[in-house]
Amino acid sequence: MSGTLIGLIGFAVLLALLVWRVHIAMAMFMTGAGIYIVTNRGDLSGLLYTLNNLVYARASNYDLAVIPLFILMGQFATHGGLSKALFRAAGTLVGHWRGGIAMASTAACAAFAAICGSSLATAATMGQVALPELQERGYSGRLATGTLAASGTLGILIPPSVPLVIYAVLTQESIGKLFVAALVPGIIAAVGYLLVIAIIVRRDPASGPAGDKAGLGEVIRAQISILPVLLVFVVVIVGIYGGWANPTEAASIGAAACGILALVSGGMRTKGFLDSIYGTACATGMIFMVLIGADLLNASLALSQMPTELATWVQQSGMAPMLVLTIILITFVLLGCVMDALAMILLTIPIFYPMIMGLDFFGLSPSDKSIWFGILALMVVEIGLVTPPTGMNLFIINKQAKGVPMKETILGVVPFLVSDFIRIVLLIFFPVLCLGLLHYLE
Repeated sequence: MSGTLIGLIGFAVLLALLVWRVHIAMAMFMTGAGIYIVTNRGDLSGLLYTLNNLVYARASNYDLAVIPLFILMGQFATHGGLSKALFRAAGTLVGHWRGGIAMASTAACAAFAAICGSSLATAATMGQVALPELQERGYSGRLATGTLAASGTLGILIPPSVPLVIYAVLTQESIGKLFVAALVPGIIAAVGYLLVIAIIVRRDPASGPAGDKAGLGEVIRAQISILPVLLVFVVVIVGIYGGWANPTEAASIGAAACGILALVSGGMRTKGFLDSIYGTACATGMIFMVLIGADLLNASLALSQMPTELATWVQQSGMAPMLVLTIILITFVLLGCVMDALAMILLTIPIFYPMIMGLDFFGLSPSDKSIWFGILALMVVEIGLVTPPTGMNLFIINKQAKGVPMKETILGVVPFLVSDFIRIVLLIFFPVLCLGLLHYLE
């Protein structure tokens, strides 16, 4: 039996386990162990030795220390009430426009994503802050929930982003370069969502009525209140790319700064602090379990030679590079219907990355191609957060929106998905959108 066939059977078994609702980490452990045993003719001692080395290597990886620190930074921002300040600042600027509160929600999600790094946390936190305001102002359930579910996905793209860190570790790419490359696509995503809201309320004014205009003094106070939050983001990103702090050190500074801001603002008390530590520990434990499971699966796949054989087959097949890329992106979208974003990245990047790196796209250098594909993959993966049946953002927002049917939330997300697909097409044919700023700063 060829390595490719063994790998494909293992992949089918993994998907079956996920459909049966086996936890992704355990599904990867079981599939990886099965592939290893089949490939090595029942060598259990070799499997245990490999697993021991993988666990030690993953747990002792200094670069991964950035993950719990970024999660802690987001936890402090969540429990410290910083999301309310961001929403209030955006609301005072555009809340008097038609659809302005929905636009303020998108802007606040983008700003919160810049200090949180998690799409699920962004959606959950901003949903608690913005949904009551949107409902009180008479916004339709479709527009309110669709806006927040879609805008929550900005957390996976706008740095600091945990999935970007995972991609960097898997591909040995620079975390700082990926963060810088994600800035412009992240801004384009936020602007695209704002345009979607503007089009919706123009066609249906009753779905997003205008609010009261804030006074000049209130506007100024609201903007001043978020300056420390913006400063944290600037310090983290500039520190990483400027070279005076590595990602772990910058994340430590960001986490400490967010904690201090939350305490000084009075938004976080002892319970909030303990909840932040507990939430960080739970999320970190889950991520590392998935990472170790993915390591075993990927090591087993590498032993079977499946990634290498597939990459060689693709290069020798004569298929156009754009066709290969399109197939990969469609696969991401389909997997997003049954799998979460982190699992998709860990499972597919070791398989798809060698294929992409072996093809020519617009004459890009290997480093540029690696970064471009990483941003493109993350943008497609984020769609999985708002696609049925397992789009987590849909469930998070719909659960908070009492009385809004899930069908309305799904229909509300559709216009934002159109914006996503347009943005993906633009990035495919214009890599400068993510590489331009990076090259300018070099």
